[in-house]
Amino acid sequence: MTYTPHGKHLIAGDWVKTETRFTSDPAHGPSHEFCMGTVEMVNAACEAAEDAFWDYGYSSRETRAKFLETIADEIEARGEAITEIGTQESGLPEARLNGERGRTTGQLRLFAEHIRKGDYLDRRHDKALPDRQPLPRPDLRMIQRPIGPVAVFGASNFPLAFSTAGGDTASALAAGCPVVVKGHPAHPGTGEIVAEAIKAAVEKCGMSKGVFSLVQGGSHDVGQGLVQHPLIKAVGFTGSLGGGKALYDLCAQRPEPIPFFGELGSVNPMFMLPEAIAARGEDLGVGWAASLMMGAGQFCTNPGIVVVKEGTEGESFVNAALAALEAGGSQVMLTDGIAEAYSKGAARFEEAGGVQQLLTQVCDRREAKPYLFRVSAADWLENEVLSEEVFGPLGLIVTVKDDDEMVKVARSFSGQLTATLHMDDGDAALAGRLLPVLERKAGRVLANGFPTGVEVCDAMVHGGPYPASTNFGATSVGTLAIRRFLRPVCFQNIPENLLPEDLQG
Repeated sequence: MTYTPHGKHLIAGDWVKTETRFTSDPAHGPSHEFCMGTVEMVNAACEAAEDAFWDYGYSSRETRAKFLETIADEIEARGEAITEIGTQESGLPEARLNGERGRTTGQLRLFAEHIRKGDYLDRRHDKALPDRQPLPRPDLRMIQRPIGPVAVFGASNFPLAFSTAGGDTASALAAGCPVVVKGHPAHPGTGEIVAEAIKAAVEKCGMSKGVFSLVQGGSHDVGQGLVQHPLIKAVGFTGSLGGGKALYDLCAQRPEPIPFFGELGSVNPMFMLPEAIAARGEDLGVGWAASLMMGAGQFCTNPGIVVVKEGTEGESFVNAALAALEAGGSQVMLTDGIAEAYSKGAARFEEAGGVQQLLTQVCDRREAKPYLFRVSAADWLENEVLSEEVFGPLGLIVTVKDDDEMVKVARSFSGQLTATLHMDDGDAALAGRLLPVLERKAGRVLANGFPTGVEVCDAMVHGGPYPASTNFGATSVGTLAIRRFLRPVCFQNIPENLLPEDLQG
């Protein structure tokens, strides 16, 4: 099913043109022209979202659940076309796009189920105590309520699951918040088809048209205008540290500061404990290499740093990882810009003091080949550039002399999305020293696994202390993500027939 994009913005149910256009830059296949976003488009979308909130924000949970499920149905109905243009724009393989589409529709259905249960509302009721002395207590009821229109920025590395109808959009719509999406210019055609699916769901479910809008492309002024628009009440973002920090600062500088939920990346350190290395060092080396190369290393949970003890057994891990990476070949990266940044990141490592180059390669345009470096803990601790994320299949092995140095390295990390312990029973004492440290550093701590798979479920946390994310109390994956777009409201002595429907009875 071939799809030819029309290249327009979706503003409150209407496809709208702007005069200035940009041309997509697909990994393969034809390029297409798309309308460039403008501040005027942002203003129109935000005003429509605010108008829609007075209806959608007070709709029933069942109404919103059916809407989310209808969006999922409409995305699936366009599955073949989404995969075709998604693979062209991103260079990702067909199997990956099909799997990501399943994750996207699964998220929508998960949030539908979640809001039907109602537990997320955190309803609390302290009954009136009129006879209490010395003062009576009023009747107090608390519930979580939607905050208003939400801005979402599409991610480059997930054209579906973290973009137009991804987790930020799904959780905001589930909460009762209209959404304005700024589409990512790396996959505008994919975003357009998904927006068509949402538009169809809006019409089938009789929703207010302003409940969803998509503004394509645009300069920095468009992103700035979106996060600073007075009707936007929160922002969801997945992307680079530099871009996210700039938007975060803009949100904080508003006359009415708003929360910015930015997921900004991580090096996701893995700690290889001695007994585990002795028992299965070669297997761990091969497993790490596979995780490092998955998706050309373009996952925010890519495990870029491994910490291992010096010695013969550690060398078996290093040699196995090196052999697997040498055999890995090249992969297409998402954009020319990402490929260029990857090459520059590798060059920083090559120029850093004390770094041993185990595997360096020359990459052509928009391709990634694995790199592998090694450094002592002492040199790593003295060079902050080595702890910065390089987006791609670049690995760094940090060697430590003993347990104390491994703990010292763990303490030196900044905030991370994940941290991993590979351990056997004999490693329990060292693991017990490391676990409290890693708990403070990461949103998710793993044992004997690789972090590049993120389960979408109730217990998942995809966030962490800065710079992994801008809000350590939030997650962008899993049902807890809905809490980002809610706030508690207490109703005191309000007659029951005037209370929100979910507080009555």
